[in-house]
Amino acid sequence: MDDPLSASLAATLQAARVGRELSVNALADRSGVSRAMIGKIERGEAQPTAVLLGRLSGALGLTLSELVARAEGGADELLRRAEDQPTWTDPATGYRRRAISPVSDSPLELVEVELPPGAAVSYPADAYIFKYQQIWILEGNLHFQEGEVLHELAVGDCLQLGAPVPCTFINPTKSSTRYLVALVKSR
Repeated sequence: MDDPLSASLAATLQAARVGRELSVNALADRSGVSRAMIGKIERGEAQPTAVLLGRLSGALGLTLSELVARAEGGADELLRRAEDQPTWTDPATGYRRRAISPVSDSPLELVEVELPPGAAVSYPADAYIFKYQQIWILEGNLHFQEGEVLHELAVGDCLQLGAPVPCTFINPTKSSTRYLVALVKSR
């Protein structure tokens, strides 16, 4: 891997798995990600997509932001300057995620997401099981499929997610959509 964050992310995933005393088989069972793919990710042979990271982080009891912050080596801090906010781009869709919140034990996390034109990113219900989440649209339009319900969101709209169900973020337009996700982890 040429990208230092991707290499660090691979090591961070492995450390989180080992720290929770989970075998690759156990993590595969919890996440629905194959043992082979987990092995490739941990060895740095495959760059994980947003969907895979969502499944793995959820199975490890972490948010995607926590995983990225750990990979960045962030220490507890009260201020995270814009230039210090790590970004991660999904190699499959171009979905870009920026961890805004300072690294701390706070249950609140703020994440800015940019979804390219025509892109869609899906997460299983397990990825939402340990947090409350709201989505606030900053630019563009977003179709958010929450289980059987489709929410069509425009600039300024804010949606509180309901009970955990499979969800898909869809940009139906020809321009990028930018939104803020506010997460509060249940403790």
